[in-house]
Amino acid sequence: MKKRALFIAFSLSALMTTAMPGKNNPKDTPREMDKFVTELMKKMTVEEKIGQLNLPVTGEITTGQAQSSDVAKKIEQGLVGGLFNLKGVDKIRDVQKLAVEKSRLGIPLLFGMDVVHGYETIFPIPLGLSCSWDMAAIEQSARIAATEASADGISWTFSPMVDISRDPRWGRVSEGNGEDPFLGGAIARAMVLGYQGADLDNQLKHNNEIMACVKHFALYGAGEAGRDYNTVDMSRNRMFNEYLYPYQAAVDAGVGSVMASFNEIDGVPATANKWLMTDVLRKQWGFNGFVVTDFTGIAEMVAHGIGDLQTVSARALNAGVDMDMVSAGFVGTVKKSIDEGKISMETLDTACRRILEAKYKLGLFDNPYKYCDLKRPAREIFTKEHREAARRIAGESFVLLKNGSIHPGSAEPLLPLKKEGTVAVIGPLANTRSNMPGTWSVAARLNDYPSVYEGLKEMMAGKVNITYAKGSNLISDAAYEERATMFGRSLNRDNRTDKEMLDEALKVAAGADVIVAALGESSEMTGESSSRTDLNIPDVQRTLLEALLKTGKPVVLTLFTGRPLTLVWEQENVPAILNVWFGGSEAAYAIGDVLFGDVNPSGKLTMTFPKNVGQIPLFYNHKNTGRPLAEGKWFEKFRSNYLDVDNEPLYPFGYGLSYTTFRYSDITLDKTVMGQDGSVTATVSVTNTGKRDGAEVVQLYIRDLVGSITRPVKELKGFEKVFIKAGESKTISFKITPELLRFYDYDLNHVAEPGDFNIMIGGSSQAVKTARLTLK
Repeated sequence: MKKRALFIAFSLSALMTTAMPGKNNPKDTPREMDKFVTELMKKMTVEEKIGQLNLPVTGEITTGQAQSSDVAKKIEQGLVGGLFNLKGVDKIRDVQKLAVEKSRLGIPLLFGMDVVHGYETIFPIPLGLSCSWDMAAIEQSARIAATEASADGISWTFSPMVDISRDPRWGRVSEGNGEDPFLGGAIARAMVLGYQGADLDNQLKHNNEIMACVKHFALYGAGEAGRDYNTVDMSRNRMFNEYLYPYQAAVDAGVGSVMASFNEIDGVPATANKWLMTDVLRKQWGFNGFVVTDFTGIAEMVAHGIGDLQTVSARALNAGVDMDMVSAGFVGTVKKSIDEGKISMETLDTACRRILEAKYKLGLFDNPYKYCDLKRPAREIFTKEHREAARRIAGESFVLLKNGSIHPGSAEPLLPLKKEGTVAVIGPLANTRSNMPGTWSVAARLNDYPSVYEGLKEMMAGKVNITYAKGSNLISDAAYEERATMFGRSLNRDNRTDKEMLDEALKVAAGADVIVAALGESSEMTGESSSRTDLNIPDVQRTLLEALLKTGKPVVLTLFTGRPLTLVWEQENVPAILNVWFGGSEAAYAIGDVLFGDVNPSGKLTMTFPKNVGQIPLFYNHKNTGRPLAEGKWFEKFRSNYLDVDNEPLYPFGYGLSYTTFRYSDITLDKTVMGQDGSVTATVSVTNTGKRDGAEVVQLYIRDLVGSITRPVKELKGFEKVFIKAGESKTISFKITPELLRFYDYDLNHVAEPGDFNIMIGGSSQAVKTARLTLK
């Protein structure tokens, strides 16, 4: 029996090799793929076709609560299409052998993983990465992640996550690109290109390119109350104008797969929503890859209240979902639904074909062990070159929120620090290795990345005396801290009293010239199932910060966070604030680069920071009401405002300081009237008016002043990150076409309506110059 199985697998492999592109057949076409898959499917039983739609989890790294058993037996029976979160090329090769050499048809498996912002070389969390506004750097981060993951056997990543969110209470804002769809679309394209290389339709020719999966389709970031997995309810007009574009941008870039979101849309969970998965994704956008559920997404629809497991499984498959992650709904019920006429064989065949085509495009039929070279990990994972790139990119992601004077009355800014004297690094996040990478770094080597204290001590050896004290626990509530430090990210809670810890910190601070306060969130205070209603820096940390400020020593708040926090008190009282997000494996060195001036910070916020939670949702591209508050006003009765706080954010979208300053000229338009087939060039001159070289993110916003439906007060429609030497001026131009002016009208037609537009260019969404353009 074993010899027969091996012979069948070998014979099929030979057939596959002649039909595949690779090195043997460079003239391959989609027609050849169709022919190959058709012939293979003729040999498959109904059960084997259903098996291709089954994605269980295995290995040491898991997500969620479910655990799969007897996976190996199911692989041998041809009842598994892929596995995810199994780490180690040797383990993956062994499991692939089960599929190729012991199953009847020898169909290879997909191996996926949550490679979200790096593999072992970890880059900043996606929200931080987006604040670089550097598409080349973002693409490079995905390219390096693909290289490392593929070297360890992974052929598929569940990334990029492109959900638009305007609610920082939602923990998963850390995994996304902020609040703006235009920027989110640009990042989606960069990430897909970085992971997949050339167009997936032409097959991934290299073993260091992997299939991307854009998620979570759709609207997952708009959950009510900022609570994870929660209901979403919005008009289709808002969907198309404000939320769907980044997913479409990923599809246009050729993404190989799409992951369904947990939330409902129009009362139907996305996983069973045929309008979303078929009408929009496939018919309107032309997506030709496959759709996978999120973790137990099918089974969870039972709790949503739309049927039992057989019913919801049938609804998902009929809606256009192709692969079931973990629920075992397809493998357990689809045969019965076919027999009962609730699912057609054509529907099953279509889903099975999409999975097989993905494997074909990845080159797995040509070489099932394409990603199983046992020598690659030592050469290509966590290399010096990869770490240098991660360090540089982390430095680009940090956002300087405030840089006040080094002493009261002095004109000299506190940052960058001088490379002299003693610097005390104080705080619960000052000496933790495991929290540096940030959430969703499942393949990280948590103990191999230096802490802030360790990194600065190493970098400044012989120049600056670096001292340390913890100062406080993360949170006063021990149970809360435990919830916030899961998955090996413990801060090793200190059993001393708060006073004992504070006294030690003040003693260390007394011997320092400058204090670097490493405070904020732990890495698992954001991410999946990490929603918060209080966005202040935790209680005991605020007490510590207040005490450090009372010493009279200059204090730099080095802020760790995966979301916008409410920092009104900190902005008013702390001299300098550097938001370092969670910068990845090389974060400590990147923090040192910026603090001591070897790198000039250039990050700009991609998500608005509110003054308090009551303002949420707060985002720059909002609409006016019929009673808008006049510009510059704090409060006016019978206007759209609050009694207790103004409408303005603490830090607006696009905001970020530098160690230098930039001045913008007025905008020049080469013409002020544009036809429907024309274009206009908008130009500004940007001058570095400071004493340091630096990079500036020049941002283009447009406002449609009158529309057939209400339009936002401004929308990002272009940006360019430009390096300008001290004293130098550079001219930046943006080409404006009617395409940039389009929106979805009441009937969901994509139109550019004639009328007047404000063209705005500046260094943030609030600091802009304005010109007027008319579209005929």
